[in-house]
Amino acid sequence: MKYKLRVLPMHEIGKRDNQEDCMYPSMAGLSDDCRSFVVCDGLGGHDSGEVASAAVCRAIGTYIEKNCNTSVFAHEDFFKALSAAYDELDACDTGARKKMGTTMTFLNFGTAGCLVAHIGDSRVYHMRPGDGILFETRDHSLVNDLLKMGELTPEEAKVFPQRNTVTRCMQPGREVRPKADIRHIADVRAGDYFFMCSDGVNEVLESCDLERVILDNALTDEEKMEALVQGTAEARDNHTAFLVHVLDVVHEPGDITATAVAGNKAGKELPLPESNTSVSRKCKAPVCWLVLSAVALLLAVAALFFLL
Repeated sequence: MKYKLRVLPMHEIGKRDNQEDCMYPSMAGLSDDCRSFVVCDGLGGHDSGEVASAAVCRAIGTYIEKNCNTSVFAHEDFFKALSAAYDELDACDTGARKKMGTTMTFLNFGTAGCLVAHIGDSRVYHMRPGDGILFETRDHSLVNDLLKMGELTPEEAKVFPQRNTVTRCMQPGREVRPKADIRHIADVRAGDYFFMCSDGVNEVLESCDLERVILDNALTDEEKMEALVQGTAEARDNHTAFLVHVLDVVHEPGDITATAVAGNKAGKELPLPESNTSVSRKCKAPVCWLVLSAVALLLAVAALFFLL
């Protein structure tokens, strides 16, 4: 498949003093001919978040530019690019007690569809007029874990004090490097939209808000992005995004299958299963505390039952 795309960026500092988000391609290097996109959000409260996000974007972008000059982009290409990004992070390690870190979202348009990958709480959406949001990445975050466990309601999650705590991130010096969740989207049609953003966007705009603006037929793509910029004007955090409009999809006789791109010799259907969730102690400490508390509560209830 070949794609005709319209790509629009957002890169805002919000109410912060410095910009810790990074994007690839950069604003200066962006064009409608680009087919790979990265958004990274440096971890707040850690050392040099802007260094971490820039290192990951730079490494992934450099790897793709040097090694992936064709429209065929396999999962193995992404794994190698991610490994290069971890190597770059290791080289930037300052030895600080609170290690630098970053989230990462990745989107590539290839001959068999789109490859989406993410680590952390930056997001990728796939939307279609008439159908709404077809796919949305699931945040690797404490608040998302609590929502899935039923410990928080959606309303409580909006004001939860640790709602910005991630449970998976990219950091240097890790013996076990956290893996990305990967999804292959083979069904890409003319008219579809892909939107990828750092969590500063979701701080003020919910998924339904994004859907309402992006799928508004009365607005041009430029007006849609301007509406999103205006809608996030009061965001406290940095906020960065790409809006990618698929104008046309051309299917060619030589197109390879999604299974072949994935390197999936068994021919299993995609999307791929969730990857493992090994994370650093710094990222996962709150979740560990919750698990231990739950276990202690269950033991207490069991002891009370036997006493009665």
